Amino acid sequence: MRELLIQTARETGIVEAEALKRYLDEYAEDKRRIDQLLLSAPNFTEDVVLKLFAAAMGMDYLDEIPGKEIPKLFVETVSATYAQHHYLIGLERPQDNGRMTVVVATPLATVIIDNVSKMLGRPVRTALATRAAITAAIDVAYEQKNTVIEEVAEELDQQNLDQLVDEVESSDDLLDVVNRPPVIRLVNDILFRALQMRASDIHIHPYETKIQVRYRVDGILYDSLSLNRNVLSLIISRIKVMAGMDIAERRMPQDGRCSVRIGQREIDLRVSTVPTSYGERAVLRILDKSTGLLTLEELGFFEEDREVFDKMINYSHGVIFVTGPTGSGKSTTLYACLNRIDSRVKNVMTVEDPIEYQLEGISQMQVSGKKGMTFVNSLRHILRQDPDVIMVGEVRDRETAGMAIQSSLTGHLVFSTLHTNDAAGAISRLLDFGVEPYLVSSSLLCVLAQRLVRRICPDCKQAYEPPPHELRELGIGDISKDVKFYTGSGCAKCFETGYRGRTGIYELMVITEEIRELVYERQTAGAVKKKALEQGMQTLRMDGARKVLSGTTTIAEVLRVTQADSG
Repeated sequence: MRELLIQTARETGIVEAEALKRYLDEYAEDKRRIDQLLLSAPNFTEDVVLKLFAAAMGMDYLDEIPGKEIPKLFVETVSATYAQHHYLIGLERPQDNGRMTVVVATPLATVIIDNVSKMLGRPVRTALATRAAITAAIDVAYEQKNTVIEEVAEELDQQNLDQLVDEVESSDDLLDVVNRPPVIRLVNDILFRALQMRASDIHIHPYETKIQVRYRVDGILYDSLSLNRNVLSLIISRIKVMAGMDIAERRMPQDGRCSVRIGQREIDLRVSTVPTSYGERAVLRILDKSTGLLTLEELGFFEEDREVFDKMINYSHGVIFVTGPTGSGKSTTLYACLNRIDSRVKNVMTVEDPIEYQLEGISQMQVSGKKGMTFVNSLRHILRQDPDVIMVGEVRDRETAGMAIQSSLTGHLVFSTLHTNDAAGAISRLLDFGVEPYLVSSSLLCVLAQRLVRRICPDCKQAYEPPPHELRELGIGDISKDVKFYTGSGCAKCFETGYRGRTGIYELMVITEEIRELVYERQTAGAVKKKALEQGMQTLRMDGARKVLSGTTTIAEVLRVTQADSG
């Protein structure tokens, strides 16, 4: 088998043959089966190893396992626990000619395949898929809410909290649910479902008679699971242990963070708990490192706006503000800007609260109020580090605003965020902080206001005729008969919402000489916005209308997030 795999690697290029040979030579004395050896190798990912075995052994490799092809016979014959323990699921496909395909994550587990064949009473053929894909298929096939969730909740009711907390240690991998204490299996399952749904946050909300688990997907909260109220203290204790928090303290808010793995993916969790009248409530923010940072091209700018903004972020000095409410993607935009700047020739430094993603070649500082490391103090120290580009996570007060602007006037390019409804409002906010108008007008390069809108799901996208009042509200007047509007009808891939993923809508206000004059004269935000519109600025709603006309999103979405924009 060893030589077959190396030969297949040479022929297919799935993995580098020499790297594979070196690894197998290094572990020549290892007593494990060769598939177990390679699947535990840090050098190769699980999907690559399985693709190599599939090519070598003439098996199918499946990226996804279609739920509709899982036969009832398999679900009724093979228990959910057995399927989970051995990572296997059955498929019945037209090309199988009456035989059942058993999808496994261990290519050479012949004993398990034989056992399943005996259970089913029919011959089977083998296919390969990752543990995550198989677990997702088991979730669908066995309607896991009736197996793991309820079964675990019942087990939890019968066990002692102190005994469980002793058993609770941080889990290495969310997929390793077998033989773990029930509370760990339950919390892992809640996390795993959130990752399947691409959720950004998990809310564990206690009520008088139940616990409601909610997931925020593409900015919208969805109720997902209801659990027995008796298991609340166990779930919260498990989460606190994972995040390094004090499980004995239940009357004060706490914050923590931790990392978990799902297969090869590394996930960061930021955890917050607060006491409520019905017990502690927890919110977990999910940061998936494997998704990577977006580039400016991927943020959703129209070409002309991106070119103008791209030019601004390469200036040698000045201030660029990104504005919008919490959760509007400001940090993502700032990270995309910093990634665009060549940190090999420029010294780039940030001060953040908290640091959400680690950026290569950039020095990042974490704000810590307890240690006296405020934005202002951190900025003061950063200025002694000879920076070229500085990113300040947020301007919250006069002192931080003043320091950011003074930094730009001494030859630094400064990025930061503000909480305002539109681009012109950023100028009013700075003046309200007490920053002198001449400082604002001389330092500001541009202000970018943004919101996130959900994209129409590509799998259930269909044309429709919007009502005239929606078109009027969006500001779309006479349109050609050739223009089509789209919506999502809802499908399994978008969880019946009609939307999948998000993109940004932007209002880019460049500070021209005329606008500088208005700022210097302390003119209102309305006057500044009017002048910017005369000079060609697109408001949030206008940019949203462009994305509707391009078939990216729906009118309802743009109206939902730009209701305050007069456009």
